Amino acid sequence: MKPRIATMLAAAFLPVALAGAAGPRDYQVTGPVLEVTNDIITVEKGKEKWEIARGKDTKVTGDLKKGSRVTIHYKMTATNVEVKDAGKAKGKGEAKAADAKSK
Repeated sequence: MKPRIATMLAAAFLPVALAGAAGPRDYQVTGPVLEVTNDIITVEKGKEKWEIARGKDTKVTGDLKKGSRVTIHYKMTATNVEVKDAGKAKGKGEAKAADAKSK
């Protein structure tokens, strides 16, 4: 009986564990296409122009051209990260606390 309960608990918690490791969130933008190139699709959303990069793996269904109304699904991916403070604020507070204890 105990192995059966353990299996049921594992099955219940598996989707929760997988959801945390699913990767970046999926976003979408919908609007008319203003411009299409091999690398970029420009879509108008409200009064803003959204430039979405596309690559060789971008799946397109239908005839993608200027004026078409589209919904583009995309993920945000960091291309460069520059750390400015390197955690100095946290380190200074800890150093002051250590100095105060030693006096």
